[in-house]
Amino acid sequence: MPGGCRKPKSATSKLQVAPASVQALMIGLGTLLNVLTVLIGGLLGARFGERLPPRVRESVINVLGLFTIAYGLSQFFATQNSLITLGSVLVGGLLGEWWRIEDQLQKLGAWLEARFARSDSSESTARFIRGFVTASLVFCVGPMTILGSFEDGLTGNFQTLAIKSVLDGFAALAFASSLGVGVVFSALVIFVYQGALTLLAVQAQAVLTAPMIAEMTAAGGLLIMGIGFGALLELRPIRVANYLPALVLAPLIVAALTALGLPLSPR
Repeated sequence: MPGGCRKPKSATSKLQVAPASVQALMIGLGTLLNVLTVLIGGLLGARFGERLPPRVRESVINVLGLFTIAYGLSQFFATQNSLITLGSVLVGGLLGEWWRIEDQLQKLGAWLEARFARSDSSESTARFIRGFVTASLVFCVGPMTILGSFEDGLTGNFQTLAIKSVLDGFAALAFASSLGVGVVFSALVIFVYQGALTLLAVQAQAVLTAPMIAEMTAAGGLLIMGIGFGALLELRPIRVANYLPALVLAPLIVAALTALGLPLSPR
């Protein structure tokens, strides 16, 4: 209108929301893409990785270990109260030791090795299990997995998981070159875990808050650092899988504090 004020555009007009039918078809594509890149990277690494000199493969694992520690540390700083992170990881570790989560994951790796790799060498079996467990944890513990799966399930937008897929594909190639074909079978864990998170995303939308996600991210950061120190750099044995309950306990602690009217951040 001449001389008048234009009606401002709504903030929501900038959002491009796909039609419901298209959105329904897109949900889950991020997880499928992630599985595909890990399969390709793992198979290439297992097939051609032996051609790389041991010193080169060792250097690649060391770089990934250092990067994993740095990335985990950056995620830890998402916490609003480090005591929440400490409590969730401590209690989660006790529960994990009680439930023997890492032992169960290792048994799964051993069964897969016996079923598909068919090796009689104990050294080869240990290498398969280490590759399977390490890759499964690295690819599934990170906050990118949780946030990306939720984004995929709620909106059909799998951009976060697409970025994660590229990173995981290169990591799978590097891991498989040193840890063998066990890395390839971590794609099964990705499919089940990320797929389940995606399916639960709609129900979780009304439950998870920003502080809950922040504390879950911080707890995941500590676990990622444990992967770097233990499984990758092998500085100290750490049963990281036994700490996975912390990812559930962290948001529950936030919910409890909120319900009691207690502040999340120390004053």
